[in-house]
Amino acid sequence: MQTMNPKAWIVISWLVSIGLIAPVIALLFQSFAADTVLFDHLWATVLTDYVINTVKLVLLVLLFSAIFALPSAWLIAMCDFRWRRQFQWLLMLPLAMPAYVVAYIYTDLFDFSGPIQRLMRAVFQANTPIGEHWFFDIRNVYGAALMLALVLYPYLYLIARTAFLEQGANLFQVSRTLGLSPWQSFKKVSLPLCRPAIVVGLIFIGAEALGDFATVQYFSVNTLTTAVYDSWLGHGSLSAAAKISMLMLLTVMGLLMIERWQRDRQRFYHKSSGQVTRFKLTQRQSIAAIIWCAGLVLAGFLIPVIILLDYAVHYFSASWQAELWQVLLQSIWLALIVAAITTIIAIVFVYTARLSSKRSAAIPLRISMVSYVMPSTVLAIGVLIPITVFETSINDWWVSLGYQAPGLFLSGTVFALIFAFVVRFQAIANGTIESSFLNISPSLDMASKTLGKSNLQSLFLIHIPLVKKGLFTALLLVFIECMKELPAALLLRPFNFDTLATYVYQFVSDEQLEQAAVAAILIVLAGLIPVIRLTQTGKTSS
Repeated sequence: MQTMNPKAWIVISWLVSIGLIAPVIALLFQSFAADTVLFDHLWATVLTDYVINTVKLVLLVLLFSAIFALPSAWLIAMCDFRWRRQFQWLLMLPLAMPAYVVAYIYTDLFDFSGPIQRLMRAVFQANTPIGEHWFFDIRNVYGAALMLALVLYPYLYLIARTAFLEQGANLFQVSRTLGLSPWQSFKKVSLPLCRPAIVVGLIFIGAEALGDFATVQYFSVNTLTTAVYDSWLGHGSLSAAAKISMLMLLTVMGLLMIERWQRDRQRFYHKSSGQVTRFKLTQRQSIAAIIWCAGLVLAGFLIPVIILLDYAVHYFSASWQAELWQVLLQSIWLALIVAAITTIIAIVFVYTARLSSKRSAAIPLRISMVSYVMPSTVLAIGVLIPITVFETSINDWWVSLGYQAPGLFLSGTVFALIFAFVVRFQAIANGTIESSFLNISPSLDMASKTLGKSNLQSLFLIHIPLVKKGLFTALLLVFIECMKELPAALLLRPFNFDTLATYVYQFVSDEQLEQAAVAAILIVLAGLIPVIRLTQTGKTSS
């Protein structure tokens, strides 16, 4: 006897998905609110500059990321040179670095008072007052874009490397037969064939750059993200913040439409039909390839880590405080709760789609994945709106009964933070668990029904044991993302509640990263875990 039929699973899935998509719906309605004074003022004064800065930042990040990632991916995938296997995973290490930490470190190195410019002034005998000699300024939109590209390019590198490896081996044999050099083969064969995959990677990086807050705020670059933050916390206008958020959301949705179009086109391309015959680089070419790859690893990971370790050693007494221990525990239990909730919800979504033959059963799964590409600042505003409306209604009703209003019993607690993190990272758990369920043969479901097992019994006795590795991966990935998340935590955290990310950011914004070096290292170590798993899954393609 079945305890839950497929219809019950579908109803539960729809209810949960509506709850997860509620912030987007609330954001849409709030953007049409009558309170337009602040937004009209911004529109008439600075909003155009914010839009221009945002577009400029995103385009520069895309340009720098493409310059960093595409040659590296092609060298690793299609060329043979010394230490190629080591660079295959070393190039992914910058993923573990928070961009705002990298931004602080390089600002400290390259700013006017930093060691690089001091050395330049000594070499060029320019030890004169500021203004008489020109030196580069890193704290501008170009510097912010470079910092973001240094930590975001691995996303494009991973996608492009996979695309290069999936190309037909015979294509490169033909290109070599025709006498094409490695550079000519890269430009005339690889890039045209991999253009859809490259566009997908660039769109993902663009969405991440669009939602960045800490780096642009530290570099004093006013973008739409900083406008959302200032409108809400600086001016207390939820309506203006919602309107600006909708501009960003529409941009992201447009990027998603382009990504879907490119993915549909990609299916027609030729896939690998044999082992790739790599180009054997000359000694000079090999040295150039090693210098290029090593430079990216140094700039994106090793130099920041070495400086953080130096800070941690020299400022250990200031870095390691009782407060840090409490922040670490808060971050861990918050991330664990979110990871558990998203994993359970993902199981419900994926299993519902598996139980029903109707295509509509998979809609809740797809709906819940939309919020992942939303900038975190936008999502935080979207979460605040329905929670605030609910709290206001409860307070008014409670007062009408003659009792004292309970106040901010949701938005003033960790609940808002957990809800935002679940909405934000649900897509990660969905994708990981869905791919694991696809490896289970449908015949096992039929055999379970034949034996008289209910859907719920089949889930716990058959499916969950078979996908436990996928469940662990989903838990791990969501846990790590929660540990690193900053914008949503800044907007929604209760008073006197910090995560590792907000703790480090407070010191970075005050230019005192030395006192949070240990906390920054903990975030980097947490970020290394999914990178290590990515390198393990990529070994088969080496």
